[in-house]
Amino acid sequence: MPEGHTIHRLAHDYAARFTGTATRVTSPQGKFSDAADLLTGAELTRTEAHGKHLFLRFRADDWVHIHLGLFGKVTFGDAPAPPPTDTVRLRLANATSYVDLRGPTTCALITDAEKQAVHDRLGPDPLRPDADPAAAYARVRRSRTTIAALLMDQKVIAGVGNVYRAEVLFRHGIDPYRPGKDVTPAEWDAVWTDLVALMRDGVLAGRIDTVRPEHTPEAMGRPPRVDDHGGEVYVYRRTAMPCHVCGTGIRTAGLAARNLFWCPACQRT
Repeated sequence: MPEGHTIHRLAHDYAARFTGTATRVTSPQGKFSDAADLLTGAELTRTEAHGKHLFLRFRADDWVHIHLGLFGKVTFGDAPAPPPTDTVRLRLANATSYVDLRGPTTCALITDAEKQAVHDRLGPDPLRPDADPAAAYARVRRSRTTIAALLMDQKVIAGVGNVYRAEVLFRHGIDPYRPGKDVTPAEWDAVWTDLVALMRDGVLAGRIDTVRPEHTPEAMGRPPRVDDHGGEVYVYRRTAMPCHVCGTGIRTAGLAARNLFWCPACQRT
């Protein structure tokens, strides 16, 4: 499932190609046809992301709510658009660009009130200017749940996925099994600040890089990482490989239906 930086990048890309233009909206698959008929010809006036949720506003208050889930894909292209396949849930097209959405968990036309209800159930997003890290910490410090599980809980903090969760805990030497109530305010401030920086970099680069300059392939004389997620990381998907910092084998275990990755030597506290 895409992490929050990907959704913010999509919001930017939709805006760059379609804001202020008369947009043809279609649903070749048919599942969004009624809503598409209501929107076609309208201008895209705003795009917004919160965690893993994408919102596209047409006119003043018509919002398309998109959640990619595990299988959703978005593909941009330049006009003229090719004939769409019948797997395209939503296509936007104008004189210069088109974009196809396939396989999302959610693609729905919603009201302002329904959009606000989505925001209300989500935790603060490190990439949003209105994010309040204290609100997330208030939940963390009251919980006996592991910090690794809390970082993946979208009601606690929105947009963090398995890669950022594993990497930020490593970067701050925090045992992923430590209860949230034992994470200090200073540690939380450091984790939040780091997430803001890492995720902003992810928006710009279109991939997740988390290693510090001294641990890059060039600095260490090691081959670059080869993985379909891209980016240089410390522990994610590096099971049994030596830690870039201490050489200990990286461990993996299941936690909350996802794979957890950590270094048992560097993350003892």
